[in-house]
Amino acid sequence: MSKKNIAKLIISIALPLVLGSVAGMFTSQSVPDWYAALNKPAFNPPGWIFGPVWTLLYLLMGISFFMVWKQEKDKLRNLAILIYSVQLLLNFAWSFIFFYFKLIGLALVEIVLLWCAIILMLVLFKKVKPIAAYINIPYLLWVSFAAILNAAYYILN
Repeated sequence: MSKKNIAKLIISIALPLVLGSVAGMFTSQSVPDWYAALNKPAFNPPGWIFGPVWTLLYLLMGISFFMVWKQEKDKLRNLAILIYSVQLLLNFAWSFIFFYFKLIGLALVEIVLLWCAIILMLVLFKKVKPIAAYINIPYLLWVSFAAILNAAYYILN
């Protein structure tokens, strides 16, 4: 692998991990107080599961982004990169909206937008490099579950 591609791989993996870590730091500040006091749905997973799941998903996102980024530059690849960036920004913002600002309803709207952006990302990634789309299916499934969980929190609180 070329030095250029090694740098792209490192950046691709580090970016979602760093953003996820920053969001996680702000999330953890609200968990003991505000979040702990919320009415929770029966299907709420244990808190310890979120860190490992998100770490794995961020790794997969980074690897898939690298697969797309290293392809020949063209309009489709560039659009796929743009949509990846949009969904990553939406992913990052959700934690702040839900946990930091404590706006459960707005977080629900935002996660629906995130879900739509992930679908579009998968469609574009599939056209550029199919495996890059397929390895993000767990991410789509987890965000689908998170959206249902967010809706349940909204209804219960």
